[in-house]
This record gives sequence, C-alpha cells and structure tokens, in this order.
Amino acid sequence: MVLAAIIEEQISIPDGIEVNIENTNIIIKGPKGEVSRKFIYPNVSIEKNEDSLFLSTRFPKKADKSMIGTTKAHLLNMIIGVTEGFTYNMKIVFAHFPMTVKVGNDKVTIENFIGERHPRVAKIVGSAKVDVKGDEVLVFGINKEDVGQTMANLEQATKIKGKDPRVFQDGIYLVSKN
Repeated sequence: MVLAAIIEEQISIPDGIEVNIENTNIIIKGPKGEVSRKFIYPNVSIEKNEDSLFLSTRFPKKADKSMIGTTKAHLLNMIIGVTEGFTYNMKIVFAHFPMTVKVGNDKVTIENFIGERHPRVAKIVGSAKVDVKGDEVLVFGINKEDVGQTMANLEQATKIKGKDPRVFQDGIYLVSKN
C-alpha cells in the first residue's frame, strides 16, 4: 500500500478577481463586491500564485482529504458570488387568508399567516437582500451561505405545525435557484 505524501488542488482565479490571504482569512473582491472567510483547518495550507490558488496537505488522513474538497468548494462559491451572485426565487402561497410580507431592516415580517393575529418574523442573515413583488420573493446576495440561510429562515417561519400538511399548504416556498 502506497500513501500519497502530498495532496494538492488548484483553483484558477478569473480575470477581474482579486484574492488576498491574511493569515487564515481569505478576502475575494470582484465586480459584485467583497467576500471574506476564515479557513482555520490546521492541516490544509492555502497559497496564492499569480493566477491561481493552491490547496495542499502533507501526509493526509481521510479528514484532511475531505477538508481539501470542502475548502475548494467554499472558495469556488466565493468566486461565483463576487462575479455572478446568488438568487433564490420563492413563491408566497395561501388558500384563504391573504398574507402580507414586508421587509424591514434585518427581518422579514409575515402578517395574517393562516389568520394568525401575531406576525411571524424571519431574520435576514449577513449581506443577503430580500425583495418582495406581489407573490414573488427574491432572496439575493454574494455570499451563498447568507442567501441560503435567509431563504431557509423564510421557509421555517411559515412552517405549519399541528395541522395536516396536505390541507394547509400556505407558506413561502423555494421555486428556483440561480
């Protein structure tokens, strides 16, 4: 059985993207904005060349190999975020009680959900933005994790408990991701 002494992965940096590495913090700047993240896994090292990033680990174990792939996926998502951004399209669905969705500073308020008197609230995470147009809700931003968590908060805020989900289908649901 032969063990690999070093495992390396390479990520090419597209034109117009600037990458800075400061200790464990990586900052990626692009046309849509700036995203930063700390990568603190001890056995994975990240180095920058002129036009690419190199991820490597020496004498890897199974967890180290996994972290190389995970770190690469996070970095690719950061690059996609600052170039294209992420958009989740959601739809407001109600049968009898028309709900009202309003966007505040860092929260979304859902009023009259299945006739409830008290509004339900979903938190907007990080740099994500929410836009409501009629029965469409757009959640967009450059950080995939913030956009995804905000979308999940909206779905969870309109979750119906204690009633038959086949009958009570009101809520805010994900339609598509871009």
